[in-house]
Amino acid sequence: MSLFWRIYGLNAVVLGAATALLLWAPVTVSVPVLLTEAVVLIGGLAVMLVANAALLRVGLAPLVRLTRGMSTVDLLRPGQRLSVSGHGGVPDLLRAFNDMLDRLEHERATSAARALSAQESERQRIARELHDEVGQTLTAVLIDLKRAADRAADPDLRKELTQAQETTRASLDEVRRLAHRLRPGVLEDLGLVSALTALTTELSDHTGLLVRRQFESGLPGLDDQAELVVYRVAQESLTNVARHADATSVEVSLAGRDESIVLRIQDDGHGIGLAHEGAGIRGMRERALLIGAALEIGRTPKGGTEVSLTVPLAGRGA
Repeated sequence: MSLFWRIYGLNAVVLGAATALLLWAPVTVSVPVLLTEAVVLIGGLAVMLVANAALLRVGLAPLVRLTRGMSTVDLLRPGQRLSVSGHGGVPDLLRAFNDMLDRLEHERATSAARALSAQESERQRIARELHDEVGQTLTAVLIDLKRAADRAADPDLRKELTQAQETTRASLDEVRRLAHRLRPGVLEDLGLVSALTALTTELSDHTGLLVRRQFESGLPGLDDQAELVVYRVAQESLTNVARHADATSVEVSLAGRDESIVLRIQDDGHGIGLAHEGAGIRGMRERALLIGAALEIGRTPKGGTEVSLTVPLAGRGA
């Protein structure tokens, strides 16, 4: 039934019931209208309006659900669909909305995959340039400064050159650290567990956070894309902990569960603010969707933040 006939039918029921009541009820109208007659007519009108409003609320309930769904749907949380039953105008509208969500989720997943692939390629290019160009240049400068310091006869000049050496060496270490963050070579060479170990060790060394690691042994292997997603989610989560959580310790675990691998990161801070998710968290959700993983972000019983990434093993590589 179309929306027009649905509303028309509801009003026809109300008006038909009112007409039948007037035909069979012992109610008459005098001229002029008596007070009791006016009370009866106004009461009947009020009953008709209330009944019409109630029936219209029932009839238009699917549109209310559609409006609520349109205002709360989030493509980064796929699978949100409206229940549909029957045929006609309103059910067809709900089905069209669900079909639109299917197309949008597919298109977003495709575009996100291309964007993330381009982002990783750009990160690798920048990491190579930092390592090969900037790193080699700083290394050459460091060697020249050492030679100049060895040949300097003036003690003050030798001291200044030595300080310049230390500054250059610190800059070289920072360039290498940035290149490592952009392109995790440990992940490619030694695997996910070694890469997460190196990542958490670096975090502890630079921030002073107490990091606890719990990595199960004998975990099934993931393909390269899934391992990269797990690493990037862990990297972004730990960065949020260091920048926003005001935590003193963080626990990173990797375990197998029900044909899946679960990465869990918990801190003892005050939380990272979940009311308005920033670009970092939305980026993690897009990466999770790329491999069909489930990302959950919530609060721990002690008030900190917990990030959980569940990666299915059904599509893992050889």
